[in-house]
Amino acid sequence: MSGSSDSDETETKTIVLRTAGFDARFPNTNQTKHCWQNYVDYFKCIKARGEDFPPCKQFFRAYHSLCPTDYISKWDTQREEGNFPVNLNP
Repeated sequence: MSGSSDSDETETKTIVLRTAGFDARFPNTNQTKHCWQNYVDYFKCIKARGEDFPPCKQFFRAYHSLCPTDYISKWDTQREEGNFPVNLNP
């Protein structure tokens, strides 16, 4: 019999998780406003600079980290239907 087993060949993977950093404009525990502002900032940023502009990617990561998916879906639908409550043009 071989001295090796399947458990000896277990591969270890490192997963790096990132979340939004601290923003002094939103010091309270309720992060809803922080979520909203990053969503708005992302879409204003990509309209002004394009999706590949690095600061835009930070807003994207932040709102995806902070916002519930239901909020994002609702806001995406509002943008697509033209009734989003904020003008996202730069």
